[in-house]
Amino acid sequence: MSQSTIIVGGGITGLTAAYYLRQAGADVTILEAGPHLGGKITTTHVAGLPVDVGPDAFLSRGADISALVSELDLDVVEPSSGSYIWSRGKLRPIPPGMAFGLPDRLVPLLRSGLLAPHEVARAGLDFVLPATRTPDDPSIAELVKPRFGNGVYRRLVEPLLGGVHAGDPAQLSARSTAPEVYAIAAGHRSVYASLRKRRAVTPPPSGRRKAPLVSLDGGLSNLTEALVASIGPERISTGTPVMSLSPGWTVETEHDTLHADRLVLAIPAHRAAGLLDINPELAGLLRSIPFVDVANATLAFRRQDLPSLPPGTGFLVPPVEGRFIVGCSWLTNKWPYLANDDTALIKCMVGRAGDRRWLEMTDAQIVEGVRKDLSDMLGIAAEPFETKVQRWPQAMPQYTVGHSARVASIRELAQDFDGLHLAGASYGGSGLAACVTQGRQVAQLITEGALA
Repeated sequence: MSQSTIIVGGGITGLTAAYYLRQAGADVTILEAGPHLGGKITTTHVAGLPVDVGPDAFLSRGADISALVSELDLDVVEPSSGSYIWSRGKLRPIPPGMAFGLPDRLVPLLRSGLLAPHEVARAGLDFVLPATRTPDDPSIAELVKPRFGNGVYRRLVEPLLGGVHAGDPAQLSARSTAPEVYAIAAGHRSVYASLRKRRAVTPPPSGRRKAPLVSLDGGLSNLTEALVASIGPERISTGTPVMSLSPGWTVETEHDTLHADRLVLAIPAHRAAGLLDINPELAGLLRSIPFVDVANATLAFRRQDLPSLPPGTGFLVPPVEGRFIVGCSWLTNKWPYLANDDTALIKCMVGRAGDRRWLEMTDAQIVEGVRKDLSDMLGIAAEPFETKVQRWPQAMPQYTVGHSARVASIRELAQDFDGLHLAGASYGGSGLAACVTQGRQVAQLITEGALA
């Protein structure tokens, strides 16, 4: 393959695209504006232990990321089991029979105490209510609230779906953000009955069921390092922001001018917009994809100073509770490679759509806000002996209603530029598995185009 490709962005999407292009023998150059590769994949050390301060897991059912991890000979680890929601004044285990925050069994939901009895009874009305008319691209709230009521929406869907995406389910497109929920609800009079049918027709797993979310032994930066080693570090330039582009493709950096046949913009949509102002309509659509700022604080405690933590991985907090913490992971309980007798690591997430309190806070103030909630919720009065605050401005793309139509228009306009490819979390899935799939698909498109 004689054609060359420049990839702007050294996150997981760009690295995956480069990896598969190199496997096909392509000439590839990666330009990363910052000093760090892997995007939000960042494994640092807190109290001497490797901690992912960005994402710390990926979907085990993702075929492309599973294949990539296997090809790179990386060791997959599963978390401990069990998680909770802080609801009505206490931690309550997420009951069985739950799919994306929607219950398919009411008795376990009632026993969990997550909802008040009258809210559980309201959820059961879904079974007898007439079909709900929804638009072609409904919000998650438009699908859920008419069927299950405010209780399920506020205390299950908002923390589980809204928490994962740091967004407001009243604004998020069900079709784009939670296609599984959309598929369950669309075309069915009763969502509850659809969930039960889905469970009935799903064959029971043979042997032990694999955890839905998994990670890598020692942290996810092992994936970044393995990709870089396979691509070749000499093909990657960090600290190299792109100043301008011109079709052809000519890429101007601060110190160099590069030329390539193909260009992949594997950067957030708002950054891609700044490089594609040569087409104002395309740039405007890219800028119309909103993003949410988030942060997390990891606190290291001496285990002997803490009360016993519940078994499992951690908990989520519904916005209706008004807490500073959005979610919490007991890392040294969650991941086997972090287990030890001396130190307990607790990572707390803050920030979501509508809650930007942390933006005006110092790191010390964020830690104090987190500690107050940990004291109220878990009875932790001890002083952490080490802390790490990680800020992620404009980190989470929001697939608001109309997202699929916006992305379709973006891709149509991008076709006016021969050899241009847009990929990454802004477009077709923000999780690591989806980004790996997009990177592989871009590499395949470029390879097939070069061979045609």
